[in-house]
Amino acid sequence: MSAATTRSRTPDRLCAEAVDLARAAAEEAAAPSVVGEHVSVISEGDRVVTHFFECKDPGYRGWRWAVTVTRASRAKNVTLDETVLLPGSDALLAPEWVPWSERLRPGDMGPGDLLPTDAEDLRLEPGWSGEDAPPPNSAVSAEMAELVEAEDADVTDRAVVPVRGSITSVAEELGMRRARVLSRYGLHTAADRWDESFGSKTPMAQAAPASCVSCGFLVAIGGSLGQAFGVCANEFGPADGRLVSLSYGCGGHSEAAVMPKPLRPAPPVLDSMASDEFPLRPTPDTGSVPSTDLPAADLGHS
Repeated sequence: MSAATTRSRTPDRLCAEAVDLARAAAEEAAAPSVVGEHVSVISEGDRVVTHFFECKDPGYRGWRWAVTVTRASRAKNVTLDETVLLPGSDALLAPEWVPWSERLRPGDMGPGDLLPTDAEDLRLEPGWSGEDAPPPNSAVSAEMAELVEAEDADVTDRAVVPVRGSITSVAEELGMRRARVLSRYGLHTAADRWDESFGSKTPMAQAAPASCVSCGFLVAIGGSLGQAFGVCANEFGPADGRLVSLSYGCGGHSEAAVMPKPLRPAPPVLDSMASDEFPLRPTPDTGSVPSTDLPAADLGHS
C-alpha cells in the first residue's frame, strides 16, 4: 500500500476537528432543530473530510446531513466544500421508479384513458394492405398530406371498397385488412394469460364434474384460438361472458346434474251429465242422529 493511499484513508486532523464549521453549514442549509448529533467522519481524499450529522426531520428517517470540508496544502484554514442530505443504511427511501408501461395492470384503464402501443410491439405485426403503396385515404399518403395543407381542402373519411373476389376483399372478410394484427407471440401470450385464469389447472376446474368442451353453455369462437377456447354463456357460472379454455370446467356444467321434470297431479274429472243427491236430513240407518218422530210444525201464523 502506497503512502498516498494511506494518507487518503486517514482523515486530516484539522479537517476532522472542524465539527463546529460543519454543523454551522448544515444548520444554515436546513434548520438548527433539524440537525442532530455528530455521527461520524470519513476521509474523501487528501485534506478532504466529510462530517455526518443526524437528521431529525420525521420525513427523512435514517438520513444524514453530509458536510464536506477541505483545506489547501500547507494551510491551516479549513473551508467549506458542500452540504447535502444523504440516505443512510436504514434510511426510508422511495421505491425505485418503474415506467408506466410496467406499472399498468388489467383494470387500470377508465373512461377517456388512452393506452398507446409501441411501434415495435412484439404482440402486433403488420396487416394486409393489398398493395405496396398506402391507399389514397391513408394518413401517410402523400396525396392526403397535400389536401390537408391546401387552404380549400375538403377532407372526408373515404373508405376504399375492395373489388369483389380480389385478395384484398378476402383479407377484409378474414379480418386481416387492418394496420396491425396479432402476431404469433401475441396469440401465445394471450392464450397463456386466459388459460391461467380459466384453465384446467384452476381449483374450479379440478373440482368440476366435466370440462367445457362438452358443456352446452359453451359458445364457439372462430380463428385459431377457437381450437382451445370458447365463451361461457351460463349466467350462474363463475366465467359467464369470459373466454374459457376447453379444458376448464365448473359445477354449472349443462350435463353435470340434470333435474327430472316435476310430477304433476292428474287433472280433476268432472261429471257434468249426472246430478248428485244431497239429502237435507240424515237417513235412519246411519246412526249419526237419533230418529225421533216429531209432529209437523205449524208454519202458519196465529
